[in-house]
Amino acid sequence: MQNFRNFRSRAPLRLGLAGGGTDLSPYSDLYGGAVLNLTIGRYANASLKLTESDTVRINSLDGGYSDEFPVGRLPINGPHALAAGVYNRIVKDYLHGQGFGAEICTSIDAPQGSGLGASSALTVALVDVFRVAFGLPLGEYDVAHLAFEIERLDLGLAGGKQDQYAASFGGINFIEFLAQDRVIVNPLRISESMLNDLQAAIVICFSGQSRASETVIKAQVSSITAEDPVVLASLHKLKEDAREMKLALSRGDFSALARVLNESWKAKKATAQGVSNAQIDQLWEIAHRNGAFAGKVSGAGGGGFVMFLVDPDARTRLFGALAQAGGVPDGITLTSKGVESWPTRI
Repeated sequence: MQNFRNFRSRAPLRLGLAGGGTDLSPYSDLYGGAVLNLTIGRYANASLKLTESDTVRINSLDGGYSDEFPVGRLPINGPHALAAGVYNRIVKDYLHGQGFGAEICTSIDAPQGSGLGASSALTVALVDVFRVAFGLPLGEYDVAHLAFEIERLDLGLAGGKQDQYAASFGGINFIEFLAQDRVIVNPLRISESMLNDLQAAIVICFSGQSRASETVIKAQVSSITAEDPVVLASLHKLKEDAREMKLALSRGDFSALARVLNESWKAKKATAQGVSNAQIDQLWEIAHRNGAFAGKVSGAGGGGFVMFLVDPDARTRLFGALAQAGGVPDGITLTSKGVESWPTRI
């Protein structure tokens, strides 16, 4: 048997269909949250090489940076924070505080600030590659929860909970967020024909602007804490939209899916200033004139990717119109698997 010292992982990125924002604390703690999302064939990638050195090197292959630190508790400020945070937590919780030499490499199949849950997917990929390397007793819920704690508690990064669970489980999921950190992932059983239609109908378009989601999220949290009636009503609506969309998908009702998506976008924009902007509004207007019958921003908003539902026969026309307006349109591939990690000889 070969003694592997090199390991790789990948975790899928996601599109948020409905309910985004209701996974934020304190909303989920007070009222219970619900989201519906699906994973696509874009990934956050991580590799871990165990070394005999007394240093830990962290390389961002797409970010273009490389940092090296002495073995021990790694600093968590700077662009290497996610990898350092995962390393620190694994050493503390599972390796009795014993650091080790390593080389960690990361990359993401999307621009920074994409709104596709990329940072959380990368955290999940990093947790899982350590899981395989050290044989840690972690299931899908454990990996997602640990990734959430590392991001939100250890690193203090603003955000909700849905992205970690989407990346860990994969597929199309209705996810409920309850008090005391309880999470229930409900995989949806969708007909083959509906899956084919959904994949053919979804077009994503990078707005050309990386979003500053933290500003939007902090505004939403502040409004929830202050019990802003408009924001709370909008979040209640988003939660109900997630339930309605679940039924629409399960029944193969495409017209209901489009209706809920549009209603959800209106409610989303009411949760905070900056969810939409002039560029996003322009892309939506252009898309609507060129075959799209529904659309919304994926993620917290403010930039990143916009997703549209379109008659598949109008996809080519829509692609051309969005590109001419400065967007970067693309199709999607639905994926059914969550994070995957494996020992490698490469």
